[in-house]
Amino acid sequence: MKYTKLPNTDIKVSKICLGTMTWGEQNTEAEGHEQIELALDKGINFMDTAEMYSIPGKPETQGSTEKIIGSWFKKSGKREDVVLTSKVVGPGNSMEHVRDNLGFSKGAITDALHKSLKRLQTDYIDLYQLHWPERNTNFFGKLGYEHDKEEKWEDNFKEVLETLDGFVKEGKIRQVGLSNETPYGAMRFLEESRKHNLPKMITVQNPYNLLNRKDEIGLTEILHRENVGLFPYSPLGMGTLSGKHLDGIEPNSRLGLFPQYKRYSGEKAIKATRAYSEIAKKHNLNFAQMSLAFVNTRPFVTSNIIGATSIKQLEENIGSIDLELSKEVIEEINKVHETYPNPAP
Repeated sequence: MKYTKLPNTDIKVSKICLGTMTWGEQNTEAEGHEQIELALDKGINFMDTAEMYSIPGKPETQGSTEKIIGSWFKKSGKREDVVLTSKVVGPGNSMEHVRDNLGFSKGAITDALHKSLKRLQTDYIDLYQLHWPERNTNFFGKLGYEHDKEEKWEDNFKEVLETLDGFVKEGKIRQVGLSNETPYGAMRFLEESRKHNLPKMITVQNPYNLLNRKDEIGLTEILHRENVGLFPYSPLGMGTLSGKHLDGIEPNSRLGLFPQYKRYSGEKAIKATRAYSEIAKKHNLNFAQMSLAFVNTRPFVTSNIIGATSIKQLEENIGSIDLELSKEVIEEINKVHETYPNPAP
């Protein structure tokens, strides 16, 4: 395993992070525990979750993933062996079962954090993230920004940071970060933290993969110049970049179960995927590992979130950390990207 440090900290994390969102839906508690044990055995010390998990978000399974992690902490006594992240949900009609006051008010964050700590059976979370922005912007499949003149959101970047600062000072949060955020949102948070001596958002957890490199257009300059890390999720595009959907979507696959991710099965996405798979075939590479290795080696990536529903998949995906892509492979990947730029934003 390879390691780095969370930006601006001494917190050492593995370059592979264990994703957990299927635990409690596609995976049982026992399977979640088995994945944690395998990950630790492979050198992974970094785990990502969220209060809304498992996926898809629904009342009967909300918080189930955190409970599975918490039961493992209690059983193993290894909380100190893991760098743990979690996330507070933003507003959205599909999240009304989580709490009445959705968003990032002081009351909402307080409720979210305390309930997460209880489910996780821990006194602190190493990296606490805002799952998606309160304001209307381009995330979850939207490439371009469209302004909503009827939007009710009011600028509250400073107030959100002040709330988080209180929990940092109490020791319940060590660091803070963003998720599904745009360059505008990232810079506003960074400006407010500098101006008012408030906690810095040290990471941005966004989708990033061969089918979605849109963050290279504006966000990556911010990441480099402001010393913020990208924390990519969906590095395989919900399994698409393993090649398993090229001949149709399997009913029990993530795309089969979760139609909200249909952007990964669009015509251009499938054409691009087929072209990327040919590169892997030409160079005798495992396609999933090639797709993950591309993400692993991006200079702005802190740690790549890898999830799987089976131990075999997980072990194979973790193996991507040992794959070094040649200059020729990178050049061929970039040529496909020029032909099919960001078909699944």
